[in-house]
Amino acid sequence: MSEYFSQRLAELKPYTAGEQPKDGRYIKLNTNENPYFPSRYAVGKIDGARLDGLRLYSDPDCEQLTTAIARYYNVKPSNVLPSNGSDEALAFCFAAFGDCGVVFPDVTYGFYKVFARLFGVSYDEIPLDSDFSVRVDDYIGVGKIVVLANPNAQTGMYLPLKEIERIVAGNPDNVVIIDEAYIDFGGESAARLTEKYGNLIVVQTFSKSRSLAGARVGYAIACDALIADLQRVKFSFNPYNVNSLSCALASAAMDDKAYFEQCAAKIIATRADLTKGLLALGYTVIPSSANFVLAKSPEIGGAELYALLKKAGILVRHFDDARIADYIRITVGTDEQTAALLKAVGELEEKYA
Repeated sequence: MSEYFSQRLAELKPYTAGEQPKDGRYIKLNTNENPYFPSRYAVGKIDGARLDGLRLYSDPDCEQLTTAIARYYNVKPSNVLPSNGSDEALAFCFAAFGDCGVVFPDVTYGFYKVFARLFGVSYDEIPLDSDFSVRVDDYIGVGKIVVLANPNAQTGMYLPLKEIERIVAGNPDNVVIIDEAYIDFGGESAARLTEKYGNLIVVQTFSKSRSLAGARVGYAIACDALIADLQRVKFSFNPYNVNSLSCALASAAMDDKAYFEQCAAKIIATRADLTKGLLALGYTVIPSSANFVLAKSPEIGGAELYALLKKAGILVRHFDDARIADYIRITVGTDEQTAALLKAVGELEEKYA
């Protein structure tokens, strides 16, 4: 750290991203990426004219993408804000509405705490229940922004839409942000509730269910007034926040509904097989509606299991948060990747039994 660095940020602990190995020798099940190729219909949109257009700035209004998202959710374009990954949309929310403070679960997406500290927003972490579920009553009338990932990271547990609505209705004077990065793998989006509630923001991403993690595209859906607030933040930070190639890819991917549904269905089916296989090996597996499972070995600690699997050529994710330190998070890959993971886990359990 240099002598010039901001004293306000000196204690900031950055978010730790999952490993991205360069050599390709691992079965990569650590960062919840989609194992399937992006929509070929979408990729086909990147032609010579698109590449030539890179000499120009991208459309600051992302009109093509905004229209595609609005059409998919049957909302107005003025209810949509495209962003550079869903992380940017979340950051805009913290910057725009954070004066009153924020609350989120003690086990969830690690960026919430980082954003709070980065933007000088006070925050409270509300403990999940003993089974890692969200206690809805803990989020009623809190007097602060509520941020919930649904399904939750890092557990994968899903809170039914009626419970989400209860939280939104129970905080009429504060914004409620529902982070739906994993919603397409087993839940119902709260996007339609944005027409009913003026305090709800739904944030989603193209990184998971639409196989565009490298394109960095996300979006927020909310009422006109909240989107206008987020637009004010965006245009004070980076007007050209989504590049033109990513806009074209994401727009077409949003329109390719059949391929999206096909890939999501494959992942849901493989998740069931992965869960069944882990349970057969004596593992504790948290019920997941996401494209990953959080699982605990009956014999091997989480950090050790992560290291042993890495040595065996399989990357999973381990978090040192006290409540989930004994667990590993496993991305749902292809059937072949899942079979290899279960084989490796089974051999390790035999060795340590």
